[in-house]
Amino acid sequence: MNTVTELFGSMVFNDSVMRQRLPKEVFRQVQSSIIDGKRLDSGAATVVANAMKDWAIEKGATHFTHWFQPMTGITAEKHDSFISPIGQGRVIMEFSGKELIQGEPDASSFPSGGIRSTFEARGYTAWDPTSYAFIKDRVLCIPTAFCSYSGDALDKKTPLLRSMQAINRQSMRVLRLFGNKDVTSIKTTVGPEQEFFLIDKDVFDRREDLIYTGRTLLGARPPKGQELDDHYFGAIKPRVAAFFKELDEELWKLGVMVKTEHNEVAPGQHEMAPIYTTTNIAADHNQLTMELMQKVARRHNMVCLLQEKPFAGVNGSGKHNNWSIVTNTGVNLLEPGDTPAENAQFLLFLCAVIQAVDDYQDLLRISVASAGNDHRLGANEAPPAVLSIFLGDELDAILTAIEREEPYGGKEKELIKVGVHVLPKFPRDSTDRNRTSPFAFTGNKFEFRMLGSSASISGANVVLNTAVAESLRQYADVLESADNFEAALHDLIRSVIANHRRIIFNGNGYEDSWREEAERRGLLNLASTPDCVPLYISEKNVSLFQRHRVYNERELRARYEIKLEAYSKVLHIESLTMLDMVRKKILPAVSAYTGSLAESALAKKELGDGFDCSFEEDLAKKLSELNAAAAKQVLLLEKEVKACDQITDSLSRARYSRDRVLAAMDALRSLVDEMEELCAADYWPYPSYGEILFSVQ
Repeated sequence: MNTVTELFGSMVFNDSVMRQRLPKEVFRQVQSSIIDGKRLDSGAATVVANAMKDWAIEKGATHFTHWFQPMTGITAEKHDSFISPIGQGRVIMEFSGKELIQGEPDASSFPSGGIRSTFEARGYTAWDPTSYAFIKDRVLCIPTAFCSYSGDALDKKTPLLRSMQAINRQSMRVLRLFGNKDVTSIKTTVGPEQEFFLIDKDVFDRREDLIYTGRTLLGARPPKGQELDDHYFGAIKPRVAAFFKELDEELWKLGVMVKTEHNEVAPGQHEMAPIYTTTNIAADHNQLTMELMQKVARRHNMVCLLQEKPFAGVNGSGKHNNWSIVTNTGVNLLEPGDTPAENAQFLLFLCAVIQAVDDYQDLLRISVASAGNDHRLGANEAPPAVLSIFLGDELDAILTAIEREEPYGGKEKELIKVGVHVLPKFPRDSTDRNRTSPFAFTGNKFEFRMLGSSASISGANVVLNTAVAESLRQYADVLESADNFEAALHDLIRSVIANHRRIIFNGNGYEDSWREEAERRGLLNLASTPDCVPLYISEKNVSLFQRHRVYNERELRARYEIKLEAYSKVLHIESLTMLDMVRKKILPAVSAYTGSLAESALAKKELGDGFDCSFEEDLAKKLSELNAAAAKQVLLLEKEVKACDQITDSLSRARYSRDRVLAAMDALRSLVDEMEELCAADYWPYPSYGEILFSVQ
């Protein structure tokens, strides 16, 4: 294949392939299943399975797998070959409709948060026909949902699909009130921008912290970092360009619409962004993107780091979730438009998002919570942990005019009312970018910028979809019972603006004054994972998810446990890794260098009074003191780790990990980093930050 158009989707069992290989009636049933969510009957499933198998074998596949997304945050797959015995030592290649629709992997070793007992090990994977099957590494991958024996969701995809159904139900109620009879469904769409670091594999292999945890636990700042802003959008280096070329081709084969790639702010940091697509497909594609980034980097003797804050002192990596709502007729409901009728509808959906973010600040913060992302949020390159919405001056002014019933822009003679005839026209793009805002309106979508780079996008979009569905449910209840639709719409939008204005902030989110202002407004400042996760199971949030049938209480409590357990486990692994590095290599290395300094000083003294040995003596004394202090801090950290291990309650353990273990790690790091700045490079056992960040040339 020589062209991108020939390459694109060549490993995907997509509409064009199905149209060629399926009988018309079966193809119609599959399309109905994809578009309208109708169940595919067993006969049609058998026909699809056989066609899928023949196509996959022609492409070189020998196995199939139900590809799913357990609550580990990464994907899972169990490979089965197509072979089936027919006697006399011979086999045929078979794939049944039953094998397509459902699988039964062992669920005992996946995180469940207590949702099932170890002896209830069986789990079920169920085909998601809305996400196309594809071939990866000669294996036919069938995107599936994953649930327990009791039917509870054990994955990230099932709640996402449920949340998409929820926002579809409530959006359709509202659209009917505006007279939209041609729209039969809506879908949310996402374009996730993915940030990451590329470093040389040889350097990576010499850092235990990177190998075990994905981030550097120790490391003094290099002489040059990102101060000159010379890496951002700079010329892409040849090794990185070769990586991007191969990655593009691999992703295009899988139908991933990767569009943009560039250097990010920090040395060695880059970004890749796709064209938006339906949310559950975007989630699948982002998982594939992260997997292939790591595979392709290895082929180029590099390592792709997806951890949120792999290096102290330079920018961390996030994932910007560009979210919108689109009808099946192709209308973006968050497009301001240029006609008055569209404006009224747009304003109501805009208000639904504003109210959702204000009402469910806690859930949005929880959806991005992790040990890695806690290091990034609030730093100078990432949005703060306080939720706020950036609308831009023009939209904000329009909302203010509506709220006060004042003329907009001094041009309108009459008071603004949210009817279909008197609303001012909006420009197509009435916003500017605000990189300090965690939730910014950017023309016809909202950019949720708090997600960490290693995270699945499913969790954040489950919250967004469900919270906005709740706003729309409330609006539909009011408007459906109104005697005068336009008057009720006008009053509703005014009240939403007045009641939720506190969440709108168009200023600099990095300034300390904003945190003080946010506190006065009553906004939540949930700085760490243990701060926010307990709110997951508050009565308000449990009611929200149950009302829209996204999570039952058991599923929600399971995710509460898993979040806290993952946080504590990450810090446990990091603390043990740090202890190993310091105890086995750094303390001995500094001791050896101190000894060499002492020997040098002694040799100078033996040569007579004319030789000054103050440099060696002063440096040896300083390093000896720091090394002794570090040795004592190692003992303290060991003590804190052991104490933490004794705590059984998940929340208490997470809090102890944050307050005591992490604090002890920070104190040890401070001592070690100071020693690195003083120690001779030949003695220091690990590659420096400068060597790592500038390793790819």
